[in-house]
Amino acid sequence: MLVDSHCHLDRLDLTAHDGSLDAALQAARQRGVGHFLCIGVSADNAAAVKALADSHDDVDCSVGVHPLDLEPGAEPALGWLVGELAHPRVVAIGETGLDYHYEPEAAQLQQQSFRLHLEAARITGKPVVIHTRAARLDTLALLREADLPQAGVLHCFTEDWEMARSALDMGYYISLSGIVTFRNAEALREVARQVPADRLLVETDSPYLAPIPHRGKPNLPEYVRDVAEFLAQLRGVGFDELAAQTTANFQRLFPLARVRKASATP
Repeated sequence: MLVDSHCHLDRLDLTAHDGSLDAALQAARQRGVGHFLCIGVSADNAAAVKALADSHDDVDCSVGVHPLDLEPGAEPALGWLVGELAHPRVVAIGETGLDYHYEPEAAQLQQQSFRLHLEAARITGKPVVIHTRAARLDTLALLREADLPQAGVLHCFTEDWEMARSALDMGYYISLSGIVTFRNAEALREVARQVPADRLLVETDSPYLAPIPHRGKPNLPEYVRDVAEFLAQLRGVGFDELAAQTTANFQRLFPLARVRKASATP
């Protein structure tokens, strides 16, 4: 089976499923997706992702504040974050990290928040879900500074092999999304070929970044199968092998997630 290791279920465009999240999840299950990690991006949506995890046996969630959701003077408090992480279905921290592509002027605020999330990871022992864009050196520097005993994941990875290798050397995992299928993503495909099998995850980041052949449409969790099929062919392995490996990797990285056998076969 497959795991969609990063999706925003509270933000999906459900037009294709008559507005029903349950129908969208069932469509994914029918394509062999057996578990979903619903990602928190702000204090405002923490309650929503926890409610989704509470109401679906095959959904777990994370809580955190995305670097592009920060507001000066309203950055998250460590006490609030640690308190949110105590919820039994919150299995990870984030997404957090740095994004200088859109908001380079907020670098200091983003770094402050990233450090806070990494400290929460140290306190709770839960893995961290990292967003990084146009901030390679600072992202790696803060991860080295934190020197966490447990791993995390660089999600929706779009950087080069040098950054991937540095993160891998620190124990982190690499998660690939539909971007790897895009025509102009050859450099990322080279990274995808080299990531060790036991450190690879797959995701949709839905509702964003739908893979080919769905590019231009709202992304959905069911499309994680398209990402996995593409990666299996790219890496020269069978689909079943890649699905089993990435699911095992997810379970290793997120040991609190309640991953079960898929309810439907592909």
